[in-house]
Amino acid sequence: MTRSGALSPESRDLAIGTMVGAAGETELDVLVVGGGVTGAGVALDAVTRGLSTGLVEQRDLASGTSSRSSKLVHGGLRYLEMLDFELVREALQERGLLLNTLAPHLVRPVPFLYPLTNPVWERAYIGAGLALYDGMASFGPLSGMGNSGLPRHRHLTRRGVARIAPDFNTDAITGAIQYYDAQVDDARLVMTIARTAASHGAHIATRVQVTGFLREGERVVGVRARDLEHDQDLVIRAKTVVNAAGVWTDEIQAMVGGRGALHVQASKGIHLVVPRDRIRSESGFIVRTEKSVLFVIPWGRHWIIGTTDTPWTYDLAHPAASKTDIEYVLEHVNAILRVPLDLEDVEGVYAGLRPLLVGESDQTAALSREHTVVTPLPGLVLIAGGKLTTYRVMAKDAVDAAAHSLGTTTNMTLRDSITDKVRLVGAEGFETRSNQRVLLARRSGLHVARIDHLLGRHGGLIDDVLDLIQQRRPLALPLEGAEDYLAAEVVYAVHNEGARHLDDVLERRTRISMETFDRGVRAAPGVAKIMAEELGWDEQRAKEEVDHYLRRIEAERRSQLQVTDEEADRARLEVEDLV
Repeated sequence: MTRSGALSPESRDLAIGTMVGAAGETELDVLVVGGGVTGAGVALDAVTRGLSTGLVEQRDLASGTSSRSSKLVHGGLRYLEMLDFELVREALQERGLLLNTLAPHLVRPVPFLYPLTNPVWERAYIGAGLALYDGMASFGPLSGMGNSGLPRHRHLTRRGVARIAPDFNTDAITGAIQYYDAQVDDARLVMTIARTAASHGAHIATRVQVTGFLREGERVVGVRARDLEHDQDLVIRAKTVVNAAGVWTDEIQAMVGGRGALHVQASKGIHLVVPRDRIRSESGFIVRTEKSVLFVIPWGRHWIIGTTDTPWTYDLAHPAASKTDIEYVLEHVNAILRVPLDLEDVEGVYAGLRPLLVGESDQTAALSREHTVVTPLPGLVLIAGGKLTTYRVMAKDAVDAAAHSLGTTTNMTLRDSITDKVRLVGAEGFETRSNQRVLLARRSGLHVARIDHLLGRHGGLIDDVLDLIQQRRPLALPLEGAEDYLAAEVVYAVHNEGARHLDDVLERRTRISMETFDRGVRAAPGVAKIMAEELGWDEQRAKEEVDHYLRRIEAERRSQLQVTDEEADRARLEVEDLV
């Protein structure tokens, strides 16, 4: 255990050894299955309440839904229209906590334009809703002196919209209202939560696949698993197992046996990534559709545009965007642009699956419309649903359920959750280092823009990255093909952020592949070479990593030429089967 919660190859081996009892601890209090934002949050909540805690994930941290979201930390304006005020208040409180206290180095404000088409009633109606939105964010037990940390909304005329967003087609609107939410690199948030849990003593192991459950009578007492890195079978015993596997929930329940307490349906959402200079605007904006809304979100040198919401019944590990999905998004965003986007403007596409709850049993105890926790068997807690913004509330509810189970079997009394006070690693010292950005640039020899980039990814832990560069000056060089990132960031990802494979770095520790496919292809050989040196791969292993990655990219591109989801899934599988 280190204060920074480094997720190194050595820490992974140690975590597995501890969880299987090699270190003398024969049974965990809580074992979490699933390394998305919910699972990482559960691990952090459990370990900071004093429980011995482990987490296993069959792939990489945030390899599923939690790296393929809209990257927003928001209250959910649409719930106001549904009059679900408590849900909005809860999400806004969590937004404020993340922005101001828990993760100020990762979460930052982002403005949006809400276009208006009626000069009177709509402005009054939407304006009142946004006034309520701002008010709910500013007052509450976690807000802090009535300050949400974000500017309040403001009304704009058509001319005001044109000044902020010259490429917005103002012919069909009467004006707009600008309001603020927040955004985050979702995959880095998950990794940072997991590191924070590890820094407090949680045992984190990726590439560990649960293959079955241990039972003593009706009680679940642990899992059987497979270490996919070393091809070893494992037995991990725990007083309580928390399943936070998202869209894999039904598969996990099938391993337990009996009637499922939850049924999760996968809903696919896709996002397009286009160059920032393709849409001139200082603000993101919302596009109304016949079903919901599309967000156009500023993201560094790009825009993220999405999302869709359609059922997905194919491969859960690799949801594929189809040509129909892409054309749907382009059609709706083009309705508000002066110069429409076309397929040539789309530099990246990613698809994710949201776990939607359907057909819950009588055992289900719904905690909100967004997530549900059940205890179908003694020693087993299931949590599903929810969204990125409220991960901490979901985790608290899951550990509360685990605590009840522990209390009935072990007479263990737990303290209440304290994660509203536990800052994520990198938050401490972030403000100070931000004030020292020019000094850090001068001392390190890096441009101030590089320092800002590192601060936005590592916060107060920037010192660790700069120390690495001072020790090994070649690591200050930009990555070939992805010059926004430094070689040091790859080395740091391997030794501190749990990166084990090329995909982990290109798709989640950085967002090279997410932002543009071509940059990922260009950067892959160089990144693989760095990882090979750090992880001891031979030349053949490095080549296999690159080949696998290139097959994935080709599969994504092939799927996007297909019209239906079935055709897209088949095209992706055909490409992968070629090798």
